[in-house]
Amino acid sequence: MSQNIVFMGTPEFAVPILKSLNDHGYEVLSVYTQPPKKKSRGQKIISSPIHQFAEKLKLPVRCPDDINTEKEFNYLKQIKPNYIIVVAYGKLISKKILNLPDTTFLNIHASILPKWRGAAPIQRAIMNMDKETGISIMKIINELDAGPVMKTSKIKITNECNYETLSKKMSELGASTIIDALKILKIGQEKFIPQDNLKATYAKKINKLETKLNWKDKAKKIVAKINAFHPNPGSWFELHGSRIKVFKAKEINKKGTPGEILDDNFTIACNENSVQILELKKEGKKNMSASDFLKGNKLKVGTILNGL
Repeated sequence: MSQNIVFMGTPEFAVPILKSLNDHGYEVLSVYTQPPKKKSRGQKIISSPIHQFAEKLKLPVRCPDDINTEKEFNYLKQIKPNYIIVVAYGKLISKKILNLPDTTFLNIHASILPKWRGAAPIQRAIMNMDKETGISIMKIINELDAGPVMKTSKIKITNECNYETLSKKMSELGASTIIDALKILKIGQEKFIPQDNLKATYAKKINKLETKLNWKDKAKKIVAKINAFHPNPGSWFELHGSRIKVFKAKEINKKGTPGEILDDNFTIACNENSVQILELKKEGKKNMSASDFLKGNKLKVGTILNGL
C-alpha cells in the first residue's frame, strides 16, 4: 500500500511531526491548518506555525474557516490520501469526511488514552502530578479522542518538567511514534485496540480562573500548577495591587499561615509546606529572577498575601 498523506495541525507542537514525515520521504499531498489570525498588538496577521513551516517545505496549504464544506470534501475525495494525520488541528471533522473511502484517519494525541482525552492533556497531567504520560496513535471516530488505539509511547514526568519542556519532548516523541506506526501499517500488522471508556478522564481546556494561585492549597499542588502553566497562560498572585506571574518555584519545608511571607527569599506559606518563588514577572516588566525582583521590591516578613 502506498503511503501518501494529508496533514492537519496548527501549533508549534505539530511542527516536528510534519518535519519527521517529510524527512522520512512520505508524500504530503496537502497541509490543513487554522486560518491566519490578527495579533492583538498592531493587528498584524500571523499564520500558524504549521502554515509557516509547510510553506518552507513548499507544501500546498489550505486553511478553510470550515473544513466540513462540500468544497473540502470534494477536494479530499479527489486527491485520495491513504492517511489523514491530525495533530492539534483545532477543528472537528465531520462524519462525512471521516467516511472517505480508502482513507485512514489517525490522530496523534498527547496522553496515554483513555486518560486525558480533550484539549489540554499535557497541562492536566502536570497539574495532576502524574508520574508519566505519552503519545497515543489512534483511529479517529466521531467521538472526542475515543477511537481505538494502535500505538503508544510513554515518557516520564519529572518534578522539573513544565508545559514548555514536556511539550517539546512529547512533540519529538510523537514525531518518532508516527513513523513507527506507518511502518507497521505498511506491512499490515496493525492492531487497533478499543479504549476502555470506563477509565476515560477528560483534560478540559484551561480556564483563566484556574491560573490564580491559592495559598490554601498544598505547596506541591501550587508548584505543579506553576509548571503546568509555564510559560502560558502563567500562574499569578497579587502583590501590592499588581499581578505577579510566577514561572518557576520550588517546595520548601517551612510552615506558616497560608499566604504569609516567611523570609527574605520570597518563601510563601501554603496549606502544607511552603513555596519559594524563583522566577517571576511583574505587570509591564520583563521576566526576572526572584532575587532581582527583591532588590527593588522589599517584602516585609509576616505579610499575608491575597489568595482565593
